[in-house]
Amino acid sequence: MDELIQRVAAAIGVDAGVARTAIGHVLAFLQKEIPDGPVAEFLDKIPGARQAADDASAGGESVGGLLGGLLSGGLMGLATKLNGLGLDMGQIQKLGHEIFGYAETVLGKEKVRQIANAVPGLSQFL
Repeated sequence: MDELIQRVAAAIGVDAGVARTAIGHVLAFLQKEIPDGPVAEFLDKIPGARQAADDASAGGESVGGLLGGLLSGGLMGLATKLNGLGLDMGQIQKLGHEIFGYAETVLGKEKVRQIANAVPGLSQFL
């Protein structure tokens, strides 16, 4: 997880704490949307990934207040949480590219493609 955090922090220009939280939000989203298969495999293969997802889930519900509650579903809800960390759309796209690029090294291209195809709109972040 440390390698992924450092990659993300450097790519989007944030400190390691923000990078870890942002990664956690993405992983928690993926875990919620696709609890089994390649996502579970990725979370199991990266020490600390499940904890980051759990931490983001536990602390992320209040992000955005009422608006965050209304937009808490799907990619829009994820974007709202990431905006709450101070990330703009360009940083969010780079975040996705880094996470999925890293996932390819762990899972392989086909399994990452399965993840992307399982969530409408997710492939734009590959």
